[in-house]
Amino acid sequence: MALATPPGIGAIGVIRLSGSKAYQVANELFPSKDLALQASHTLHVGFIEIEGQALDEVVLSLFKGPRSYTGEDVIEISCHGSPYIQQQVIAACVSKGARLARAGEFTQRAFLNGKLDLAQAEAVADVIAANTAASQKAALDTMRGGFSSALKNLRERLIQFSALIELELDFSQEDVQFADRKAFYELINELTDSTRTLIKSFQLGNVIRNGVSVAIIGKPNAGKSTLLNTLLNENRAIVSEIPGTTRDTIEEVINIHGILFRLIDTAGIRAHTHDVIENAGMERSLEKMREAELVLYLFDVSDLVSESEMRKKEMEEKGLKFLLVGNKVDAVGSSVFKELNTVIPEVIFISAKEGKGIEGLKQEMANVILKGNVAAENTIVTNARHYHALVEAEKSLGDIKAGLDNKLPGDLLALDIRRSLHYLGEITGEVNNEEMLDWIFSKFCIGK
Repeated sequence: MALATPPGIGAIGVIRLSGSKAYQVANELFPSKDLALQASHTLHVGFIEIEGQALDEVVLSLFKGPRSYTGEDVIEISCHGSPYIQQQVIAACVSKGARLARAGEFTQRAFLNGKLDLAQAEAVADVIAANTAASQKAALDTMRGGFSSALKNLRERLIQFSALIELELDFSQEDVQFADRKAFYELINELTDSTRTLIKSFQLGNVIRNGVSVAIIGKPNAGKSTLLNTLLNENRAIVSEIPGTTRDTIEEVINIHGILFRLIDTAGIRAHTHDVIENAGMERSLEKMREAELVLYLFDVSDLVSESEMRKKEMEEKGLKFLLVGNKVDAVGSSVFKELNTVIPEVIFISAKEGKGIEGLKQEMANVILKGNVAAENTIVTNARHYHALVEAEKSLGDIKAGLDNKLPGDLLALDIRRSLHYLGEITGEVNNEEMLDWIFSKFCIGK
């Protein structure tokens, strides 16, 4: 039993009971009718009472197993949202034999009772934590079984050949082959391609789940703080004409096309300064640039010729994703602005002060990171545990392929096949251990 809604004052608080004694506990607190005789998926209004004293008027939602979230008998008590009333109802349930649920225990029971596989169960937590449209979409797809279906297809096809290989071992003295090695080789190639596609999708999945760090880099007075303020639509950073105003990094988050970008405004970078604090700030700027997943290199359009080519070469040599941004176009004429766009098309021209070109910059930021993949219907891996299991499965598939190339006997091939099946099954929970399950579900909120 646990409070399934956020703690604090609200209109309604929902307390969830699950287990074989859920109806027994609720019946002792809800004297107006015998709940065990009522139909599943019905609502009942009445008073929760203990020792003849009414605690609150509530609505009980009945779900009889296995037609419930956990697969067990479940009763949800919707009481008024006073924290005092919620604690009174919880204490009453405990006094009648219920115990408080552990973190994630309801979802863990759903997994153990076969209502969800492990990948779907983990996606429940991702849906709860989703803070953008893209992360919500990816989590819902996994929770609905999209990722699990892809894995199930991989495992089932591998299991079919595994069974034939294992059968050969029973007839090893007769030197017979039940598994067509050519067809098996083609299958391994196909499974390897599918696994690699899932592994590759993790780069996008990690962006969707955790966001993107974006370092805004440039010389002093290039307009970095102004750009941060314009992107956020608020005065977050101090703006001044005095070079070196920003001494330390400032970090804020913005949602662009369903992806969180963590914007980092850095101290201006210049060749010579005797200011110890400014030097420390510049060193942090360079460190943030190296760590960032995207660099916005901002420069004044008056430095265009000298800056753009040099910075482009510098970013490419460092292997960074970057956008070159020419700022302060408000200081040049419209004819010059048009010419700049024609001569140097790889530079995005903006006026951070007046907000010109900002929407175009946002679109390019999304394009660089997402490359149009977020709208695709393909399965996207967002969970690091799934990613590492897929990497190990790919290695095992590579070993199977090498074994087929070297014409290894069936018993050695069977070892690599079992290893590959193990890692694929580990993702969905078909292969698991108690410590792993406890670790996964301990990260859930209590009440889910």
